[in-house]
Amino acid sequence: MGRNAQEVIAFSIYLVVVLAIGIVFFLKGRKEKGGDKSYFLGNRNMNGFVAALSAGASDMSAWVLMGLPGSIYFTGMGKVWIGVGLLLGTIAAWILVAPRLRRQSILADDSITIPQFLTNRFKSKSHVLLIVSAIVFIVAYCVYAASAITACGKLFKAVFNLSDDAKIWVMVGATAIILVYTFLGGFNAVCWTDFVQGMMMLAALMAAPIIAVVAMGQADFEPVAPVVTSDNYYNLLSSGDVNWTSISDILTGLGWGLGYFGMPHILVRYMSIRSEKEMKKSRITGIIWTTLILVMACVVALVAHEYLGGLLPKKESENVFITLVRELFPAFIGGLLLSAILAASMSTADSQLLASSSAFSADIYKKMIRKEADDKEMLLVGRLVVVFISGAALAIALSPGCAGIMDLVESAWGAFGSAFGPVILLSLYWKRFTYKGAVAGVSVGFLVDAIWFVFLSEVTNLYEIIPGFICGMIAAVVVTLLDKEPSEDVVALVEKSKKAVN
Repeated sequence: MGRNAQEVIAFSIYLVVVLAIGIVFFLKGRKEKGGDKSYFLGNRNMNGFVAALSAGASDMSAWVLMGLPGSIYFTGMGKVWIGVGLLLGTIAAWILVAPRLRRQSILADDSITIPQFLTNRFKSKSHVLLIVSAIVFIVAYCVYAASAITACGKLFKAVFNLSDDAKIWVMVGATAIILVYTFLGGFNAVCWTDFVQGMMMLAALMAAPIIAVVAMGQADFEPVAPVVTSDNYYNLLSSGDVNWTSISDILTGLGWGLGYFGMPHILVRYMSIRSEKEMKKSRITGIIWTTLILVMACVVALVAHEYLGGLLPKKESENVFITLVRELFPAFIGGLLLSAILAASMSTADSQLLASSSAFSADIYKKMIRKEADDKEMLLVGRLVVVFISGAALAIALSPGCAGIMDLVESAWGAFGSAFGPVILLSLYWKRFTYKGAVAGVSVGFLVDAIWFVFLSEVTNLYEIIPGFICGMIAAVVVTLLDKEPSEDVVALVEKSKKAVN
């Protein structure tokens, strides 16, 4: 049996497992009650381990297996600052955000989405924040989901040497599979598939560099291609000179960590955890898993740089993990490891589709269009939104001018972090914070991020999330101080969230 045939079998096994999980939770869900709360938040009954790996897997999309290693492989250790920023950000989010967000979302009328939480947190009847949030969700999630679909296309093109026409059908098929198991099981199916996928991602990232190092230790080892002659700064954490370029690279890398405070599909994982005890378990698991994933992604790039030499040009550098695995492992095992890229892509895409679906159906449709909508109608609307977002993401991924995986993720990550990050932090910790301040923070953060991305990112060499986050924070604080103080029951909600809520 040829190599490609064995890889196809490995991919097929993975896809069967994923779809089976969706079917199990579909059948289970038909026997349970809970409506949109069950479909969009798993009835707040998520196991700590599952929630932690689901949060991590929905965060670490295919960019951690393709985009980040490819960037470090081609550019050098300076890109490791992205991993440092993400690690600091995830630790801060698990400690500062997760416990209070879970408590406050329960106290705020048992909110099931981030926009709903922000509205209920201020006891507001206004729909402005819901509308603004829905716009941010649709724009950012279309771009984010496009990165996952793009990764699936690049994986199959690299492995099977597909034509451009065949690659299109692969991307369509990947979109369809994501749709099917998101439809079937909702939040529970998504979280449990994320759990499986998170384990696969970690196993793949740990196996590839270890085997490569063992292979390079053999006496008869020869690189696949001549070892590339790096510049003097490849193994340094900056360009070596103290200038704006090296400073901005460090600031940009650390700035990625700000995204964790405002990423809706990660934040809802915190909200779904069943108890304070499970939260502690989840926090430890999530931090350890993320640390291992980020460290090993960087190690993969550096080991590949030695093993593969200069084999891959810039436009193919995102395939460095694929190339390394195919050089090192037998076909079937390599196929299982490469399934981790599918896992990373799908675990992020399904989470994003579900988050955008809930934001529209629960926050816009039921509150503003049809208040009398029952659970069945809500689920139908939510699934229609999933189809729309998937179609738009596929169109972006198929467009001739579509950017690389890392660029797509960077854009969406910056948009969410700038829009929601400052507002979430202020909501959790500042009793004086008001609804108008929240509207200003989300709007200004998103607009500044978008304007900086279009006009100033290349000029300044600075990631747009940094000015977006800062301006969003300033706008939220200034508008709040100009606004009248919140009511006593709003202040009391923040005070109550300091204590455990089971």
